[in-house]
Amino acid sequence: MTSSGPVPPPLSRAGYQDVPDAQGGGAARGWWDANAAEYLDEHGDFLGAATFRWGPEGLTEDEAGLLGDVAGAAVLEVGAGAAQCSRWLATRGARVVASDVSGGMLAGGDRLDAAAGVVVPRVQADARALPFADEAFDVVFTSFGAIPFVPDARRVHAEAARVLRPGGRWVFSVTHPVRWAFPDDPTARGLIADRSYFDRRPYAESDDDGRVTYAEYHRTLGDHVRDVVAAGLRLRDVVEPEWPGWNDQVWGGWSPERGALLPGTAVFVTTKD
Repeated sequence: MTSSGPVPPPLSRAGYQDVPDAQGGGAARGWWDANAAEYLDEHGDFLGAATFRWGPEGLTEDEAGLLGDVAGAAVLEVGAGAAQCSRWLATRGARVVASDVSGGMLAGGDRLDAAAGVVVPRVQADARALPFADEAFDVVFTSFGAIPFVPDARRVHAEAARVLRPGGRWVFSVTHPVRWAFPDDPTARGLIADRSYFDRRPYAESDDDGRVTYAEYHRTLGDHVRDVVAAGLRLRDVVEPEWPGWNDQVWGGWSPERGALLPGTAVFVTTKD
């Protein structure tokens, strides 16, 4: 498979390790720019051009209704990737803006605009410093975006709270925290815990020069709750999608074999009172 984007550097080290916050938090943009085309080619059929899925299990917003009635609402997606979720919301009457730190991922959505027949505004921005006014949106959300890739997730929650209007919703999905105690293996080997759930060192990859090229951060269930409370938000629900019988795909460590026994995704629903 070929890509017109940047070529990822060779890895010299990968694993759970301490990394400088500035390097870990800054790696996401370059990694997603380099891997955008390959990611969209590999997962494009499942993600669709205008489909809203909360995670690899396949739960859709149409099924879950976690954002509420979006018709006429001002909605912001952070960590939008190629903006598949935002396009779906636009077809439901939302006034939606998609944002992502990676210009490569946002540009990857160009080919999806024609396929979906829907174009939404896209803005390149770090979720920790959103270029929007206070109380500009009724709903802010992310499906597996932003939060896993920064060491300071509280800033993401604080920014979501800042741009939300009173009564608005901030909804986000992440890898289920329990999964971090298990190998990232879609087979039965991935059902045997091999590290401490409380080990919060990120999974990181670095190149031959020691530069961090990818970092993904683990937070316990309690960490996520404390982070949203610290942002002044009220936790309303935590959804743990079960693996459905129709879904036979393997996506990284997600698979029907593991999904039958172990949760893979957690979706947090919060409101700004």
